[in-house]
Amino acid sequence: MSSDSDLARELAEGAGRMLLVVRAQETDGPTLKRRGDAESHEWLMAQLKERAPEDAVLSEEGKDDRGRVDAARVWIVDPVDGTREYSEPPRDDWAVHVALWERGADGTGELTAGAVALPARDVVYDTGQPPVVPARSG
Repeated sequence: MSSDSDLARELAEGAGRMLLVVRAQETDGPTLKRRGDAESHEWLMAQLKERAPEDAVLSEEGKDDRGRVDAARVWIVDPVDGTREYSEPPRDDWAVHVALWERGADGTGELTAGAVALPARDVVYDTGQPPVVPARSG
């Protein structure tokens, strides 16, 4: 069984791979913006429905389901962060964000898992394997 951090990473990576395919197929900037946002959103929603069906989802590109307010777990996604940059190949300064918020026993909540994929740079950061931050010098 994979962890929530693993799932966040898999979702961010998968959406990123799909976005690179769309980007290779489409040359019109406005169409690329629309297709990228829509297809990444739809793919992420389908994956979450299959792999985390009990969890709520808040997506920048989706209709807000107010049921998330009472949910114990909420996935928060931005299918394409930097849509304009995504639509301007060969720019590589765009990302896919996937995070999980969980309500604690005391009623408050916190982010417990997350991943940021930079597909055009072939880089993914996630909470399961956070990057090592160098020691501060001086």
